[in-house]
Amino acid sequence: MSMHDTTAQDHHVVLGAGALGGATAEALLGAGLKVSLVSRSGAANAPAGAASIAATLGRDDLASQCRGAAAIYFCAQPPYHQWPQHFPALQDAAVTLAETVGAPLIVAENLYGYGTVDAPMTESTPLRPTTRKGGVRTAMHHALLRAQDEGRVRVAVARGSDFFGPRVQGSAVGARFVDAVRAGKPAEAMGDVDALHTYTYVKDFGAALALLGRRAEALGEVWHVPNAPAITTRRFIELAYRLSGHPPKHRIMRRAEMAMIGLFIPAVREMIEMGYAFDRDYVVDHSKFAAAFGDISTPLEAALAETLDDARQWSPA
Repeated sequence: MSMHDTTAQDHHVVLGAGALGGATAEALLGAGLKVSLVSRSGAANAPAGAASIAATLGRDDLASQCRGAAAIYFCAQPPYHQWPQHFPALQDAAVTLAETVGAPLIVAENLYGYGTVDAPMTESTPLRPTTRKGGVRTAMHHALLRAQDEGRVRVAVARGSDFFGPRVQGSAVGARFVDAVRAGKPAEAMGDVDALHTYTYVKDFGAALALLGRRAEALGEVWHVPNAPAITTRRFIELAYRLSGHPPKHRIMRRAEMAMIGLFIPAVREMIEMGYAFDRDYVVDHSKFAAAFGDISTPLEAALAETLDDARQWSPA
């Protein structure tokens, strides 16, 4: 075992049972580790082999159930439209849990804090948010740094771009996109479909988190998770439709239309301010992670095929 490997303790705790929490738990289980998945519902869809803990973050007895954990992974988040009200407190509870247990905290973040960019994003790109949710994310990151500087907790941060993959819901290429592709209906797209865009396969994000939680040298750092090479959204759509056996088709969602849909689907309304990420090239550089741990990204075609296969299993057309 590497002197930098923290797997001497084999119990890992994942907070959040959504697509990313599930992918992280699967990656840890695949490494032969014991995994507990914490969610309010008790995660009826937890991966086979993972223990489920029904609890809200901040509950008094949760720390006792996590005692001895090698690492805690913060993959939970409130509904998109409730970020300002609830997300910071949720992270504060995760920090307190990790501090109480004495385990490092591995935090899943996104790219919103960078704001509008004109070059590939690296971990040293300044945090200059231009949206409400970007401001929330930036404030939360600074709170993490303060907790670390105060010696309360050791932290590693992993950042990914727009998710796709099994069980992904509220994303530009989440469930609505997959449902349209499988039905041969026009996919909804934003902005310039011929601009380059980095898309993050949720299983690659989970694998990256699982790796960072087992490597002591990952702590105290920000890491961009590995992604397949950036691609135009038009090409992403074409590839997905080809795999589904349908001719590609899409339509551009205008902001006024999204606002109307958002009256009934809050998550769509919250996408409006993120339109800037699709109006220009939006490319992530993950060379820091690749140099330290290897490039673990899944080829895009294989990732899309697995996404479509998973959707068939859960909601047959």
